[in-house]
Amino acid sequence: MRSLVLEESGENPRLTIEERELPPLGPRDVLVRVHACGLCYHDVLVMQGVLRRGVKERVVLGHEISGTVVQVGEGVDSFQVGSQVASIFTEPCGDCEQCRWGREQRCVRGRGIGHRIDGGFAEYVKLHQNALVSLPSGVDMDIACIYGCPVGVAYNAITAVAQLQAGERALVTGAGGGLGVHSIQIARAVGAEVFAVTSSPEKEERLREMGADHVILVGDLDFSEVVMALTGNVGVDVVVENVGGLTFRSSLGSLAQFGRMVILGAIGPGRVEISPAELIFRDARIMGTGGATRQQLREVASLVEQGHIHPVVSQSFPLEEAATAYRLMRESKTFGRVILKP
Repeated sequence: MRSLVLEESGENPRLTIEERELPPLGPRDVLVRVHACGLCYHDVLVMQGVLRRGVKERVVLGHEISGTVVQVGEGVDSFQVGSQVASIFTEPCGDCEQCRWGREQRCVRGRGIGHRIDGGFAEYVKLHQNALVSLPSGVDMDIACIYGCPVGVAYNAITAVAQLQAGERALVTGAGGGLGVHSIQIARAVGAEVFAVTSSPEKEERLREMGADHVILVGDLDFSEVVMALTGNVGVDVVVENVGGLTFRSSLGSLAQFGRMVILGAIGPGRVEISPAELIFRDARIMGTGGATRQQLREVASLVEQGHIHPVVSQSFPLEEAATAYRLMRESKTFGRVILKP
């Protein structure tokens, strides 16, 4: 099978196409013929060499997978040959404390797909059945690959972690990226007033089409001042922080009393300064989260089927053009998600 292998990380990573044998299946393993696999910023950071810990040597990246089951191992009871499936971003054991609490994305024994084990930038991928969800018949497999990440990640952050409510205000940073465009849609589906922050003027109209009530362009002005002006100096109830250090201060300054910030992304500098007094006097909560469960992926699939969420895949590339997709993401020239198709 053809596989895209990360030979060497760096600002200009070395990626090669390699012919590999089909992986043998163990108990409860499933072999999936990959239809599409999204390129996540996690993949970009591994390619850059920013993320190194736990990364398999010469790894096949990619955890946003859709495909068709072509072979099942002993003990597989959830799928059969021909099942159409999508993945979450890890292989959960199903038995540890985190799994029993319904937090399988943080499984104690979980193995990161496209990180600790080979992922979906290949013609086939072997995954434990606990990493997969069956898809509804007739689903668009090009967009189904991103149901778990980024759509499910944003869904988990907004509905389960930040617990955004109808009538509240939500602000989304990195609004034109994969997490951002879907955060906007999910917040709007909840019934919130949505503020979208972007550094790309050319994305403004499309963000409004996604459901943003207000689009704020990042410039010399601290965008929290714009937020306060638009909200009568009240602020927003929830910030969905998809960028990290570059926007953190303005995001914190945008929070209303008892506001909640949930951090999903860390594209910029890794450290920020926080004044404890500011948190105290705002009665603010700052939370981090990542991943989604299989149940949340199923809920996302249902919301897509009902027309409440429209997953955004703007560009598709063959494995051979992965470096081009990487460069476009580094230059913020993508909207929503880009995918690779073997």
